[in-house]
Amino acid sequence: MSPFGQQLHDFIQTAGPGCRLRLAPTPSGFLHAGNALNFIFNWVTARYNHGTLLLRIDDLDADRKRPEYVQDVFDSLQWLGIDWDTGPKSAPDFEQNWSQHLRLPSYFTQLEKLRSTGLLFACRKSRSDLAPFQGIYPVEFRDQGLSLDDPDVAWRIQTPPGFSMPDFVVRRRDGIPAYQVASLTDDVHFGITHVVRGMDLETSTEAQKFLAACLREDNFLKIKFLHHPLVLDASGEKLSKSAGASSLQAMRSAGADPAFVFRQSAQLSGIPVGQAKTLQNLLNFFQS
Repeated sequence: MSPFGQQLHDFIQTAGPGCRLRLAPTPSGFLHAGNALNFIFNWVTARYNHGTLLLRIDDLDADRKRPEYVQDVFDSLQWLGIDWDTGPKSAPDFEQNWSQHLRLPSYFTQLEKLRSTGLLFACRKSRSDLAPFQGIYPVEFRDQGLSLDDPDVAWRIQTPPGFSMPDFVVRRRDGIPAYQVASLTDDVHFGITHVVRGMDLETSTEAQKFLAACLREDNFLKIKFLHHPLVLDASGEKLSKSAGASSLQAMRSAGADPAFVFRQSAQLSGIPVGQAKTLQNLLNFFQS
């Protein structure tokens, strides 16, 4: 078994019957094999422990959301054979009852709590302004002579020196709560206890834990996290959402069998590939 496979095995074995996990895709493109891998690990953890699996579609980014991307989430889960216990059952059900836009009041409540900490500051710097600093937000930019109530400003939070996501955004310039705030708030709201997510989100996990500490959201700080390796393309880069050959939509259209994705999951987990022809095979491996 691979090192990650051992971590996954331990994570699954210790989650317990009361565990609550979530599938949280973003409808900003067609899902790819990396998304499927994440779905599988969360599903196996929930089903092994007779826990609860939530489908939560993160759609706050209205500029990139498309109806076909929302529908792709349901089509992909059906193709993989992954079921869930709570959350939307269809695209119309999602739009009517489960969209994150329906939970905006709770996100704004958290923003006001963060504002009361005195750690927030207003920022009008663009991506091009920040590009020369290579991800390190300059301390001198914390004072731009702006108010949090000024129009067209992002809200950023002061983070400790050496923090992996320095002075990250908690409210966008268009006034919409940022991903870190919405994701944390939703995880608390839905009572999530365990999260399996990609290694590319390790900094997001740290950012959300920082916010949870500021907000005294102790239940979030109790969540157990596991970060899995990413599925890479032929050039060694992280897969991106597109309509290309790596998308699950393209695989379905070509008549492909989801066993390909199950084999990828097995390879990353150190499971013999021959034992991963179906979703049930993967679950059986951890039950043995």
